[in-house]
Amino acid sequence: MATNRTTTGSLLTALCPDLRTALRRVGYDADSLIEALGADVHAALGRSEPVPVRRAARGAGQLGTLIRLLLLGDALPEREVAAALAPVDMDRAVAAGLLERDADLMRAALDLRPLDAGAGTRWILSDLDDSMRRRTLTEDHVLGVGHASLSLLRATPTAPVGSVLDLGTGCGVQAVHAASYASSVTATDVNPRALWLAEATAVLNGLDIELLEGSWFEPVAGRRFDQVVANPPFVVGPARIEHTYRDSGLALDGASELVISQAADLLAPGGTAAMLSAWVHVDGEDWRQRVSSWLPSHGVDAWVVQRDVADPALYVGTWLRDAGLDPRDPAAQARAERWLDAFTAAEVEGIGFGFVYLRAIDGPTELLAEDLTHGFDDPLGAEATGYFERSAWLRAVAAAENLAWRSRFVVDPATALERIYLPGDEGWAPEIARLHRGDGPRWQHEVDESTIALVAGMRPDGLPLYELIELLALAHGSGEVTQEFAADALSVVAGLVRHGLVRPV
Repeated sequence: MATNRTTTGSLLTALCPDLRTALRRVGYDADSLIEALGADVHAALGRSEPVPVRRAARGAGQLGTLIRLLLLGDALPEREVAAALAPVDMDRAVAAGLLERDADLMRAALDLRPLDAGAGTRWILSDLDDSMRRRTLTEDHVLGVGHASLSLLRATPTAPVGSVLDLGTGCGVQAVHAASYASSVTATDVNPRALWLAEATAVLNGLDIELLEGSWFEPVAGRRFDQVVANPPFVVGPARIEHTYRDSGLALDGASELVISQAADLLAPGGTAAMLSAWVHVDGEDWRQRVSSWLPSHGVDAWVVQRDVADPALYVGTWLRDAGLDPRDPAAQARAERWLDAFTAAEVEGIGFGFVYLRAIDGPTELLAEDLTHGFDDPLGAEATGYFERSAWLRAVAAAENLAWRSRFVVDPATALERIYLPGDEGWAPEIARLHRGDGPRWQHEVDESTIALVAGMRPDGLPLYELIELLALAHGSGEVTQEFAADALSVVAGLVRHGLVRPV
């Protein structure tokens, strides 16, 4: 049964008002951190190199004390920590699980760091990782602000909405972010320790977030949300749970299949989901077909973006290190053997990773699954919103006779025409022409001369599409527009619209 965790009133939660006062007084925020350390030393912090950070922090007063205490894990004199964290009582901080006392020294028992994801500084409480001190993570370890969570933050649409669900909230990173653009936020997790930290994170930031304990969709059964965000335990491997923040207990990509297949049931009409997911590349199977099979046949517009494909051995080694294990250790090697055996048995050739966006629609399910492994402009969140708007327009075109033909189009200002010559046996080979969008995902479409001429004629106050096609047919020596010629032209324009290279006026 789901349990509402917003009013548990733990000792850590009770400590948060005084803690917030201390953090504000000292200036423990994202901007001040960069200013105090400097860009180069701040980058060293991101690389888990404590020495440059410690040297810079020694001259940064009480802010430097908190940097050393909370970010480096240094043991510091209690009087120094008490001064930096005033009015926080040291005995209460130890009892609450924020600090540990060793004689007259204090050490952080939790990770506490500032994060600015575009709405000002938020403070995130989580378990200590092994970035600054070697440690083996426990099964109920609660991950902090990692690469995956930051990636999802940048990829999430932030247009104002009514309600947001953060499925599998962990320490609450996505939920806290959602509070900046949603009227109400609900967050779930199966791990009680995660909800303990998420509750404290919410109170520390003065936010009212509904926290529910339970597995997967159980805590919110029957409810609908305007937006769903999810960074689930999507790590691909054998069916086991070694760390709840990453392991689902489902074999291979079963966690991603579960979330993708059922997330649409949580969406209100027109609602959007933004999720991190992973899927296996199996010998003889197209990954797009695999992900497509997870979607319901009706009610979803899906955009799936594959960001990377990892070699199985590299994938296993990366996640072993993530858990604080040394791949050279015999126990870690035995775990790697079992993991890779599971991949071999399932004929896994690679593991794909990326974003899955869903929009609840009234109609048959549509899917565009594509690679975005080249460089692109972050964030993708606004692009996802634009994609669904363009997709909705294309559905309207398909449903309304002659709408496309009557429409005028304009070339997006970021779109450029490129002509590329490649070396051949007899000098430069015939050119390749492509339309290249210079912002966002930086999509490229190879085009022929007919398409180039068609796009060149697009103006806000120019001819509608059908008249442009008639001129194009005339230029090619044809007296009339054949059905095949018109269909080909419309297909090309639809592709350019879907990727935002041209847009209807």
